[in-house]
Amino acid sequence: MYRKEVEAYFADKQDQIIADICRLIRIKSVREDPKPGMPFGEGPCAALQEGRRMMEEMGFSTKNFDNYVVTGEISDKPAYLGILAHLDVVSEGSGWTVPPYEGTVQDGKLFGRGSADDKGPAVVSMWALKAAREINPNLSKGVRLILGSAEETGSEDLEYYLPKEPAPPVSFSPDAEYPVINIEKGMHRPVFGADWEEDPALPRVTAIRGGTTTNIVTRECDAEVEGLTAEEVKAVCDKTQAETGVVFTVTEGEGKVLIHALGESAHAASPETGKNAQVAMVAMLAALPLADSASARAIRGLAKLFPFGDDHGAALGVAMEDEISGRLTLVFSKLQLTKTGFRGQYDSRCPLCANDENMRFVSERAMAECGFQVYEKAAMRPPHHTPADSQLCKTLLATYEEYTGLKGECLAIGGGTYVHEIEGGVAFGCALPGTDNRMHGADEFAVIDELMVSAKMFTEVILQLCE
Repeated sequence: MYRKEVEAYFADKQDQIIADICRLIRIKSVREDPKPGMPFGEGPCAALQEGRRMMEEMGFSTKNFDNYVVTGEISDKPAYLGILAHLDVVSEGSGWTVPPYEGTVQDGKLFGRGSADDKGPAVVSMWALKAAREINPNLSKGVRLILGSAEETGSEDLEYYLPKEPAPPVSFSPDAEYPVINIEKGMHRPVFGADWEEDPALPRVTAIRGGTTTNIVTRECDAEVEGLTAEEVKAVCDKTQAETGVVFTVTEGEGKVLIHALGESAHAASPETGKNAQVAMVAMLAALPLADSASARAIRGLAKLFPFGDDHGAALGVAMEDEISGRLTLVFSKLQLTKTGFRGQYDSRCPLCANDENMRFVSERAMAECGFQVYEKAAMRPPHHTPADSQLCKTLLATYEEYTGLKGECLAIGGGTYVHEIEGGVAFGCALPGTDNRMHGADEFAVIDELMVSAKMFTEVILQLCE
């Protein structure tokens, strides 16, 4: 370990590091419409240019990949280690108590959009490269810092960059949390549905307006029913509410009954923490005495495939798990039904054991049996896995334990990180366990002590892997 030298190097660097982060926070790098030479708009481009200037001020050699990505390296040796961070941010939204685009230090925290996600980590990564070069000018392997500009909107920056300059053999991204995320589940998000001729037979459901966001447990859902009284519908709603905890409201409309369901939202990676209003609504509607029709059969098919509380795809026939990546999760998250058809989508986070044969094809057969067709996004997104016993993971965990005094472990998550498509990559930092940085929310902040220990750990990792 180089801890003595690393601690000494950073002993007087905190103010400089915070000032550099604020240089980037002051740039509103939210994606906008493209302009010539600015694929994601002016803000992300300006942030990339400022990041490149900062790296050049530190003596790095830099490259600009058409304002999608900029890179910096500390030597002319082939890069063995890559560090990936992004300089784009989500919109500030409302509810801030400090200016979102200035950088405000209060109570040991740095507030500002991007302070934690991901401008703060990007800057401490720059300083780690600089520190490693100055502590050991004779590193035998190279390091490359990769700064992107579209992580928040789908990582089109890396899609453009990686075919032009393949990633180094091992990589980590500080765009997550500690200790080490080495497994990211795969995803399956098919759009499916059915179409039919309008059938006026009563009672019938004329509309369902469910979720519109794929990766969120649906909080609210509305439906319209004809041919039943409000009292008849309310009786079924009350029963469903008692079974699910989703709150139903029934009102009379013009010749129809209007139904509203209110549940609790949650991320698709942890659906058990929410209450899916859309699924509860479908269950309730399927229990109504509807006239036989293609629409009624479709609703009952949806209720069969996606029963309330089935967060793991058992009814669809795809429930599975493995020892290192855990259980499959599945959320029926989007649904729009009219008098002549419906479109729906689910979000499934699939363990390492999932594949086309035991996931995709099984799902498609089950939907076909209910008369549903898959329209788009049928392909699975493969999971990402870097073995826990790799040199990279062992070095990161040993460094984490040495510098924080906390137990290190490798984690499997249902979400995706900036290294999902990069072989040999993991996520490492910058938030310590228990820290909620309010990422994507008002008053986003980074804990300054966590930024500083991250800078030290990144330096140590560079020295260990590239000495």
